[in-house]
Amino acid sequence: MRDIIVTAVVFGALLLVFKHPHYGIYLWSWLSYMNPHKLAWGFATSIPFALMTAVVTLMAYLFSKEPKRLPWTPETILLLIFLGWVTFTTFFAFYPQLAWEQWDKVLKIQIMTLLTAMLITNRKRLEGLVWVIALSLAYYGVKGGIFTIVQGGVHHVQGPTSTFIAGNNEMGLALIMTVPLLRYLHLQAQNKLIRFGLAASMVLTGLAAIGTQSRGALLAAAAMGGLLWLKSRNKATTAVYIIAAIGLIAAIMPQEYWDRMNTIKTYQQDASAMGRINAWHTAFNLAKDRITGGGFETFQAPTFHRYAPDPGNVHDVHSIYFEVIGEHGFIGFGLFVLIGLMAWRTGSKVIRECRKDPERKWAADLAAMTQVSMVGFATGGAFLGLAYFDYYYHLVIILVLTYQIAVKNKWGTLKQG
Repeated sequence: MRDIIVTAVVFGALLLVFKHPHYGIYLWSWLSYMNPHKLAWGFATSIPFALMTAVVTLMAYLFSKEPKRLPWTPETILLLIFLGWVTFTTFFAFYPQLAWEQWDKVLKIQIMTLLTAMLITNRKRLEGLVWVIALSLAYYGVKGGIFTIVQGGVHHVQGPTSTFIAGNNEMGLALIMTVPLLRYLHLQAQNKLIRFGLAASMVLTGLAAIGTQSRGALLAAAAMGGLLWLKSRNKATTAVYIIAAIGLIAAIMPQEYWDRMNTIKTYQQDASAMGRINAWHTAFNLAKDRITGGGFETFQAPTFHRYAPDPGNVHDVHSIYFEVIGEHGFIGFGLFVLIGLMAWRTGSKVIRECRKDPERKWAADLAAMTQVSMVGFATGGAFLGLAYFDYYYHLVIILVLTYQIAVKNKWGTLKQG
């Protein structure tokens, strides 16, 4: 039954995409973040809904009256250069078959990221995108938060299989990154019932992130919590939600959880942590030896035998930074970091320009909360191999579009819709 419902919803939505191409961005985001087809049990799990949506959206856009232009900003230019560089490094990859398969996934993500920048052209569309992304992941946040409460934090919160967020670590980071977007929506909501629902979702999503029992998620939450309070317009309300979440965590999570988190201090005795560090050394040594790195999916046994301090300890790299260093060298790493820094600078410009203007305060709120989310990614990502996670690139584009719409007013004459 689930398969039929998901398939009917997707195909019904695709009909709307032909008339309104930007709906395709919403549909693709829903499929990418919530992965509703992975919650089914039959034929729907194997249908390439996201690819179909991407093709239909691109075709509908090309034949529509939508402006055919990409905002040429430092971020979009760097994204294109980064895509070009990782394509170049793939030609020299250690494991060509694996590398080209991963390159294909990254290419699709970047095409849809840039298409987002071309189709989300006003505040209404931008807020629609934020709603879709936030609620798609808040589904797992609310569900996982309730699960954590009922189970007393004994079991890990997991994501849907065969997705970016399948594991507990990946799910934990995605949920932490979603809390600031929920806070933005909460700030903008006028309806009391909606505000209450969003407030509850924030607390439960934060609790679910802790319920994944991911040490990376805990570090991301710690780094993000203070910044969330500092960046929030209503600091008293934000403090209440943060304290409520901390209180729930303290009351619910069992001693086994705290014992696991304490291993952060004694990482030298943790085989998993030492395996990651060995992989990080491998990535650094590889980048020193080859300007192109080893290409996508380079962290295989032969690579460790050649570059690792401990050749027999083959371990996934588990770091966005060392993942890029090892796969695309220091040039790729520089481009990757520069994309984030330029996006942060753009967000800061929006905040300076808009925070004192009542008509544009929404933009300052969105920029601030997106920056908080990026801090979560930058912190938690230091311990997770999610360098090509589409969520991060969507955050970059959200900051670009907020600036284009609220500050530069590039599409100021375009009708809302």
